[in-house]
Amino acid sequence: MSFFGKLFGKGGDKDPVTTGEAIQKLRETEDMLMKKQDFLEKKIETEVSSARKNAKTNKRAALQALKRKKRYDKQLQQIDGTLSTIEMQREALEGANTNTAVLTTMNDAAKALKKANADLDVDKVHDMMDDIAEQQDVAKEISEAISNPVAFGQEFDEDELEAELDALGEELELEEQEELDKQLLDVGPAVGLPEVPTAEPAKPASVPARARKEEEDPDMAELAAWAS
Repeated sequence: MSFFGKLFGKGGDKDPVTTGEAIQKLRETEDMLMKKQDFLEKKIETEVSSARKNAKTNKRAALQALKRKKRYDKQLQQIDGTLSTIEMQREALEGANTNTAVLTTMNDAAKALKKANADLDVDKVHDMMDDIAEQQDVAKEISEAISNPVAFGQEFDEDELEAELDALGEELELEEQEELDKQLLDVGPAVGLPEVPTAEPAKPASVPARARKEEEDPDMAELAAWAS
């Protein structure tokens, strides 16, 4: 079974895949990979958020989150490369599909020319066959390159992870300091103190001198009471 047969689910000896069907399959594959990209980007955002959250409280969890983020980044890069390859192949097929009508017209012209000219130039036929064989070799190399499995599970640089974690911690400390400065700058106005009184305090009513004298001398007080 050919590469396209394996990819699109049809055998080479049965109904061949038309250019239109191949283009449709490639578009569906592109849509699937782009959805996978969106999923991985959301996973990366989640792991970065987890690393920031645990940067100070749970260093082990933060490092694990960064490792997962690295794996998702690697998968994202692989999908980007695959999408580029598929896009180029689809564009080539679309160009070939567009050229089909032109080639048909040219074929009709060639038949008319053949009818007009009984003899054919054998050298040109050989050149054309050489070109076809060369393009088949190129297509085979591309198919083999795409079908090769990609290695997974590469080790991560612990120093790089530590540096990224430290950067996240410093960023978190800076945000906390900015929040503290903002709170200090937002302190409300001071409560006003009562005003200092300016009027003099009222003097107590003066006691008559006679009454004071009577209070000081009990005998005088008794005499005054008898006289009254």
